[in-house]
Amino acid sequence: MLRYAAGDMGAFDLLYARHELAVWRFVFRSIKVQALADDLLQDVWFAVARSAARYQPTAKFRTWLFTLAHNRLVDHLRTARDHATLDAREDDARTLADTLVADSGFGPVRQLQSREQAAALIAAVEQLPLEQREAFLLQAEGDLSVQEIADATGVNFETAKSRLRYARASLRQHLKEFA
Repeated sequence: MLRYAAGDMGAFDLLYARHELAVWRFVFRSIKVQALADDLLQDVWFAVARSAARYQPTAKFRTWLFTLAHNRLVDHLRTARDHATLDAREDDARTLADTLVADSGFGPVRQLQSREQAAALIAAVEQLPLEQREAFLLQAEGDLSVQEIADATGVNFETAKSRLRYARASLRQHLKEFA
């Protein structure tokens, strides 16, 4: 990011190539509308470009980037009236369940079981309170540490840790039949 801020346009391309998919998955799995996720992702990368001159490496770039994504998502959720579920389907978008099921190399029984497990996971994640769902998705999709989640969401370490702990406990409870 510092190279990009100094005028190295290739550095932006490298940042984008490294992080674009993870940020998109976080946003997409949070709102599950592909067109909206694409728009929010574009907003995030515009914010990266606009912020280059002011960027200070006070945290990992990835943490800073996911903080931008979190903020764009929060802004959207505050203004949006209709929220899609995690398993909403668009004509050109695969559902989260589609991305979680076993591939076609498995037999039909295994694929059916996998689809049922994926649907149960989606339902369980949807039932999490927003703060817990967000913390869970930041870790699952963003591969952020507890401290990085705390930094990205603007809470202290213990709060982020508690949100993750409660999210996992709730998911375990909802998914215990699959254990």
